Amino acid sequence: MSESIKKLSYFGGKIVPESEANINIKTHALQYGTTVFGGIRGYYDSATDNVYVFRILDHYKRLVNSTRIMQLKFDKSPEQLRDITLELLKASGYRQNVYLRPFVYTSALQLSPRFHDVATDLAIYVLELDDYLDTKRGLTTMVSSWRRFDDTVIPTLSKVSGGYVNSALAKSEAVQNGFDEAIFLDGRGFVSEGSAENIFLVRDGKIITPSIASSLLEGITRRSVLQIAKDFGYEVIERDVTRSELYISDEIFFSGTGVQIAWVSEVDRRTIGTGKIGPVTQKLQSTFFELVKGKIPEYKHWLTPVY
Repeated sequence: MSESIKKLSYFGGKIVPESEANINIKTHALQYGTTVFGGIRGYYDSATDNVYVFRILDHYKRLVNSTRIMQLKFDKSPEQLRDITLELLKASGYRQNVYLRPFVYTSALQLSPRFHDVATDLAIYVLELDDYLDTKRGLTTMVSSWRRFDDTVIPTLSKVSGGYVNSALAKSEAVQNGFDEAIFLDGRGFVSEGSAENIFLVRDGKIITPSIASSLLEGITRRSVLQIAKDFGYEVIERDVTRSELYISDEIFFSGTGVQIAWVSEVDRRTIGTGKIGPVTQKLQSTFFELVKGKIPEYKHWLTPVY
């Protein structure tokens, strides 16, 4: 890390040194997982010496929607959250790829698991982050024995931290069995998503992805992939996907803020397609990595420069 970078966070209504951004052991959210959060990436471009934050307002609109779904008291707009975030990044001085974790949490020091009538607070921290999963090699995956929870259990359109126990169980099961990642089925037995990623299949030149009825999180990167694919003229289909379709797909890839666009080489020990990155995935992935650094004018409206 460069000596010019200051490790700062947004905590308690102001920007403070990261070492001072600490919560009390009795904090409500720590006990009950009553937190909603987001994940946002900023990409550094050396040619312009700038960091571009990807779809920041879309991420913050989803965070605000999450607070509404979960009945959290919160009065900041997406625009206010954007401005706080840009101020934090400027004060920190990052000139590399970064990952932002904003979250709204129940900050009261009290018992009783609930969302209503509990004081909340906003916090944001920053990490240096390049690849979360290796986007250059194919990922090995397994269909998890754990099912993705459905919207009648925990709201699936809210990124609520307590629900990620489900993801942690699936991820650990996959890694401990020698795989890189897990694939969830929903409560009906249809494909839902990865442990923290949306999933896409390519069959006969068509791009297929589960619909939001399959208990998945409506990802911002997923939304971007759908738009880019349509701009290229691909037929994109959102529908129920059966487990066996995974095995006979020509290509499979994940999308998400963390994973970006990463291709899958195996599902349940079965080779997908040729076992190499497919042409559709390659085209979408290379386009994505160009556009997030401001190299494609048509998508510059998705980027917010820090400096």
